[in-house]
Amino acid sequence: MDKLFEKNKQSKTKMLTLKELAEFPKGEIFATGVLPNTPEGLYMTNGQFGKNLRWVAKKGFGYDDWSVYCHWDDHDVEWIKKHGDKVTDKHNIQRCVPCENDVMRHYRF
Repeated sequence: MDKLFEKNKQSKTKMLTLKELAEFPKGEIFATGVLPNTPEGLYMTNGQFGKNLRWVAKKGFGYDDWSVYCHWDDHDVEWIKKHGDKVTDKHNIQRCVPCENDVMRHYRF
C-alpha cells in the first residue's frame, strides 16, 4: 500500500484517474477508509445502523479492473480484502473512491 490514494483533507476531493489506477499493483489494496453505516456514509445494511464500516479498494488482476469491499471496522484490511462484501452501489463506490467516469467504467461489479 505504498501508493495509497487519499482524499484531500480540506474538503476538496481528489478524483482517481485512469493513469493513477494503471500504476497500482495488481491484486493489491490501493485505498482504505472507515465510514458509518448510514445513508450519508457507506449504507450497506439496516442492521447496526451507524456502526462503522471499514472499506478497501483493491485492484484486480484483469485490465485495470478494481472493486471496493467492506465489513465492520473490527476486521483488518487484509481480512476485508479476502472476505468483505463487495460494494455495488455507484454512490457508495464514489464515496469511498471518488473517481473519473473512465475509472468507474473499469469497476468490477
